[in-house]
Amino acid sequence: MAGTLRITVNGLSHRVTASIDTPLLYVLHNELHLHGPRFGCGLAQCGACSVLLNGKEIRSCVTPVGAVAGKRVVTLEGLPALWASKRRAAGTTPRLHPLQQAWIDLQVPHCGYCQNGMLIQAADLLATNKNPTRTQIRTALNGHLCRCGTYPRIANAVLAAAAAMRAAGAR
Repeated sequence: MAGTLRITVNGLSHRVTASIDTPLLYVLHNELHLHGPRFGCGLAQCGACSVLLNGKEIRSCVTPVGAVAGKRVVTLEGLPALWASKRRAAGTTPRLHPLQQAWIDLQVPHCGYCQNGMLIQAADLLATNKNPTRTQIRTALNGHLCRCGTYPRIANAVLAAAAAMRAAGAR
């Protein structure tokens, strides 16, 4: 039975109408029109649907919307504001998070379908590890599937973003 819930996504409070067991991904797409998280497998196996929930990566295809009430959800679209909130010299919100910029600079994606999950997981990693090794990056991204095989480019982009974030003085 559908009800009204209040959820916070990308720093904004939203009133949504959904059953509490509706997957968060469906609410993000259908009610909030956010299309960074993508439907991949529907079983939390591929990572295409990943979002941050209170700063930690989760799979939105299997997370009921009722489970996120009172918590902070960040999608791919919210990464620039998340980055602005972590910078010491926070001012205006940048157009892109350093991870997103590195993805562009290093031309990471082929088809791009998995990139949402890769970026979200990388943001989770860099929130706790400012200077990860390639092995730590591979371990963090384990469970995120890329059918095009861009894993080496992804690791290079995470390393470049980490360097940019350290240079910018992120907290």
